[in-house]
Amino acid sequence: MNVRSDFRCQDVGSSLSNDQLLAGLRDVVGAAHVLTSPSATQRYRKGFRFGNGPAIAVVRPGSLVEMWRTLKLCARANKIVIPQAANTGITGGSTPDGDTYDREIVIISGMRLDVIHPIQGGEQVVCLPGSTLFHLERLLKPLGREPHSVIGSSCIGASVFGGICNNSGGALIHRGPAFTQTTLYARIDETGRVELVNHLGISIAGDEEAILEAVQAGRFDPAAIENDPARHSSDHDYQNHVRQIEADTPARFNADPKRLFEASGSAGKVLLLAVRLDTFPIETETATFYIGSNDPSELTAIRRHILSTFASLPIEGEYVHREAFDVAEKYGKDTFLAIQYLGTDRLPMMFAMKGRFDAFCERFKFLPHDLSDRIMQAIASVFPKHLPQRLYNYRDRFEHHLILRMGRAGIDEARKYLSGIFPSAQGNYFECTKDEGEKAFLHRFAVAGGSNRYRAVHRPDVAGLLALDIALPRNEMDWFEKLPKSILDKLDVKVYYGHFFCQVFHQEYIVKKGYIIDEIEREMWKILDSRRAEYPAEHNVGHLYYAKPALVDHYRKLDPRNTFNPGIGHTSKCACWR
Repeated sequence: MNVRSDFRCQDVGSSLSNDQLLAGLRDVVGAAHVLTSPSATQRYRKGFRFGNGPAIAVVRPGSLVEMWRTLKLCARANKIVIPQAANTGITGGSTPDGDTYDREIVIISGMRLDVIHPIQGGEQVVCLPGSTLFHLERLLKPLGREPHSVIGSSCIGASVFGGICNNSGGALIHRGPAFTQTTLYARIDETGRVELVNHLGISIAGDEEAILEAVQAGRFDPAAIENDPARHSSDHDYQNHVRQIEADTPARFNADPKRLFEASGSAGKVLLLAVRLDTFPIETETATFYIGSNDPSELTAIRRHILSTFASLPIEGEYVHREAFDVAEKYGKDTFLAIQYLGTDRLPMMFAMKGRFDAFCERFKFLPHDLSDRIMQAIASVFPKHLPQRLYNYRDRFEHHLILRMGRAGIDEARKYLSGIFPSAQGNYFECTKDEGEKAFLHRFAVAGGSNRYRAVHRPDVAGLLALDIALPRNEMDWFEKLPKSILDKLDVKVYYGHFFCQVFHQEYIVKKGYIIDEIEREMWKILDSRRAEYPAEHNVGHLYYAKPALVDHYRKLDPRNTFNPGIGHTSKCACWR
C-alpha cells in the first residue's frame, strides 16, 4: 500500500556513519549487547513462524535509559527501528520483512528488562519491555491476583508488551483483548525529534532520563498515582460487549477502532517503555466441563444461551476440533510434557536455547532443516499416552469439543443447564476431575505449537503452513467453516480451534506439496469476506495481512516519519510514508 507522504515530514538525513553508530551503541549498552554477525542476530531477525530479513545490529539494552539513548542514536543515524519483545508472534510483525527497505534496520530487543512493579496493593502493575506473562503470573499469585492473560497464550513465552501492541486476545472471557490507555513510550515526530510521552498516570519529576530511572526502579510516590476515570488500564466493558449476541460485528479483532489507543494496537510504531495494567482476583473455586458433539449448532445454542441468560460468564470456553485434537496429541506432546513436568518458569529458557541451537545448525548446510524440532519430536514419541482416558473417548465419539470453565456461582448454573440438555442425539458432557480439567486446557494450548511442529517434521512433503485467525460477528450462527473441494484437495491437514464465546477462531492448514500458499490464502480471504469475518483477530497484521484504513491512520499518527517497523500491514517501507 503506497501512502502519500506527509508534507510536514522533513528529510533529516544521517549525522552518523554506521561505524559511529555501532561505536555509540557499544558505549551505551556494552559491546556484548550489540550483536552484528548474521549468526548472532538470526534468532532476532527470523520470526517464530514467518518473517526474515537483514539488520545491521540487534541491541539489547539493560535499562530504560539505555533504551532511550539507543533510540536517539538510531534517530541521528536515520535508521529504521524495529522494537522487539519475545518474538513469538506468528505473522512476522516484530522482525524485518525481506530487504526492500530504503534504510538500514536496527532491532531493539527489550528482553533484558524483565521488570514488573506491583502498585496499589497489586491491583495494578507497571511492566517493562521484557516482562513475560509467565513472570507476571508468578509474581501476582501470592497476592491472590492474576494478569489479563495466563498460560492460555497461544505462543508459549509471550511478552506482556506483545499483547498490548497487538491488541491480542485472551482466553479469559471476562477480560477481553489486551488493552491499556496508561503507557510510557518514545516516539519520533515529523522533524525527527525523539520525544518521551508519559501517560502512565503517575507523576514523576525531572527530565526524560530521570523519569526513566524512576520507572525502572519503581520509585512511585503513592500520592502521585492517579486514577483518571477517562483512562483505563484494561478493556473494562468487554463483559457487556461479548454478551450482545445479536450484534452484527465481532466481539474483538485487532483493527477495531475502539481499541486503537496510542501504544495499544501500535504494532511497534512507537518504542514502548512501560505499561500500567489492571490485575484480577484469582478464581478460587472453579469447575471444568468437557462437552462433545457431532452437531455444531448444538454448541451454538450453548454459547448463545450462556451469554444471554447466565448470571455468571464462563471463565474460559475453548473449542477444539477432532483433527486439532489429533495434531496436538502427537505434535504438541513435548510442549504439554514440558509444562507438566518442568513448569512454565523454564519454558522461556528452553525456547531461547532452541533458538540458539537452530541458529548454530543453520551454519552447517549438511544438517537437516528443523533439526531441533525433529529431535524434540523423537524424544516426545517415546513417552506413553499423556491425556486422560475420558478425553480420548470423547475424541473417538465426537467431532467438536468445547472445554468450559466456570467459577463460583456459575458452576451450579452450568451443572443445571448441561444436565438438562445432555445426553442428546448428537452430544454429551462430563464434569472433569481437577487433573482432567488441567490437562484438557493444557492440551488445547498445545495445538498451535503442534501445527508448527507438523510442518517442521513433514517439511519435505508439504508446501508449508497457512495460518489464519478470524473473528466472526456475534450474531453468526454458522461458525464452522465449510471449504469448497477446490481448496480441500490442496490441504493435507486442517486445524480448527479457538475462543468459542468470543467467536474468535484459529484456522491453520498444512498445504500439500506443489501448491502455492499465497494463492490459497487469497481464495480463503474471499470466503472470509463473504462470511463478514474480521481478520486477523488477535495475531495482528504483521507482514502477512493488509492493514485496514483505521489501522493505517493509527500507525501514521504515531509514527509520521515511518521510522518504526515500516511495512507493517503491507504499508510503505519508505521514510515519511513515501
